[in-house]
Amino acid sequence: MQRYFIEGKIPENRIVAITGDDAKHIAKVMRQTAGDYLIAVMEGEAHLSKIVTADFDVEVELGEKLETQVELPKKVTIACGLPKGDKLDLITQKATELGMYALLPFAAERSIVKWDSSKSGKKIGRLQKIAKEAAEQSHRTHIPEIHPVHSFKQLMVQAETYDTVIVAYEEEARDGNRTRFAEILKALYDKDSVLIVFGPEGGISDSEVAALKNFGAVFTSLGPRILRTETAPLYALAAISCEFE
Repeated sequence: MQRYFIEGKIPENRIVAITGDDAKHIAKVMRQTAGDYLIAVMEGEAHLSKIVTADFDVEVELGEKLETQVELPKKVTIACGLPKGDKLDLITQKATELGMYALLPFAAERSIVKWDSSKSGKKIGRLQKIAKEAAEQSHRTHIPEIHPVHSFKQLMVQAETYDTVIVAYEEEARDGNRTRFAEILKALYDKDSVLIVFGPEGGISDSEVAALKNFGAVFTSLGPRILRTETAPLYALAAISCEFE
């Protein structure tokens, strides 16, 4: 059954409106009319809902709450050094399907891509739409927030708001005494919010490594192989899912 996210608080009469592209999708693509059912998600809860009217906007009446736990037990934010091409689109979509809580892109020292600040808002909006559609497809109750692009300095300030900061560092994979990611996960059982930092194609620079180590971040490998920048976040989320779900 199709799922739609609705912003705002649940009203007392439990009648809410679905507008814009979602309303068009319901009426024109799905061809649903009054009396049909869909799943509406509000305030992090999914409700089996009945369509009341399906005109320009679609009004639905929120019904029974669906008691399914679909969110990762840990709120994992993925911090990605800006990658080339459309890799950030792929990371957004697939990481959302795997349970990412938020995405924080940052301009790493070795990022080849430089975002035009005048177009940044439009790009973030597109990524937010990708996250919304992926959350609907994967039957989630939370749409990951796509943060504006941060500088590395801003990333370090933001890092102070998380219970744990983990850095996926490719040099750890080359170290015979590397710290296994599985060992890192065992220490997260009493943590709620986790920030995992991934470098761009060129990796994390020496100065960024020094700053993160000075901050107290935990460095880890993601196995003995070197993963692509778009693969590493998905590996990490899948491992977290295996450990905690």
